[in-house]
Amino acid sequence: MLAQQRQQAILERVRRSGGVRVADLVRELGVSDMTVRRDLEVLAERGLVAKVHGGATALGPGSTEEPGFAAKSVRQQPEKEAIARRAAELVRPGTAIALSAGTTTWTLARHLVDVPELTVITNSIQVADVFHRVPRPDRTVVLTGGVRTPSDALVGPVAVAAIRGLHVDTLFLGVHGMSARAGFTTPNLLEAETDRELVTSAHRLVVPADHTKWDTVGISTIAALSEADIVISDDGLPETAREELSAQAGELVIAGRSAPGSSRAATEVP
Repeated sequence: MLAQQRQQAILERVRRSGGVRVADLVRELGVSDMTVRRDLEVLAERGLVAKVHGGATALGPGSTEEPGFAAKSVRQQPEKEAIARRAAELVRPGTAIALSAGTTTWTLARHLVDVPELTVITNSIQVADVFHRVPRPDRTVVLTGGVRTPSDALVGPVAVAAIRGLHVDTLFLGVHGMSARAGFTTPNLLEAETDRELVTSAHRLVVPADHTKWDTVGISTIAALSEADIVISDDGLPETAREELSAQAGELVIAGRSAPGSSRAATEVP
């Protein structure tokens, strides 16, 4: 098992049980005590776990906690890949789309680099970099400018002014959390303002969000659940969340390894 895979397994264990012991991880993973402690050190430095004597515990998220891009990029990678593949099917050549900042939209960008005649509006340095690394003469990428956040989003009045007056076919909105009460949220007030401008610019709103985003609430609401035309999540999404999203959003799509089935409210994608 590669170090990154091992660290992801440890992180999932921490999130599932709330904490882990070094001795248990040594036995389960079949590696040395030193290797486990090094993995925990890496995860702690990324802000993903809290190191304690003999192990590590989960961090309790606050409404203003904003992990950095590197920290978020290692979370739920298989789920984000499945969601990104499904979201990419919604993009047609010759259209104008917007990708807000986030590691799921960044993953989606990598699935769109070969789409011809695409116009992309983004306030994400990381998303823009994906397209920059695979140039196409028939593609236009507009990076808004603005003040940089810990998650590599460009926000504030400069970003809002750049977006205002634009019109895109589809916005893929990355979110920090979603809940029945608060809708789609972010821990950054300026990012919320910028994202709301992106929502206004779009004919269709698509929210790609893995199951861990459910019942996570940031300090500021971007949009209500009912404003989303499509929500794409993974098969770890709880049943209560599926019912709520199916009732409020235009369509819920589940991207995962479950057997396919379809309805307007919920669609399983293998």
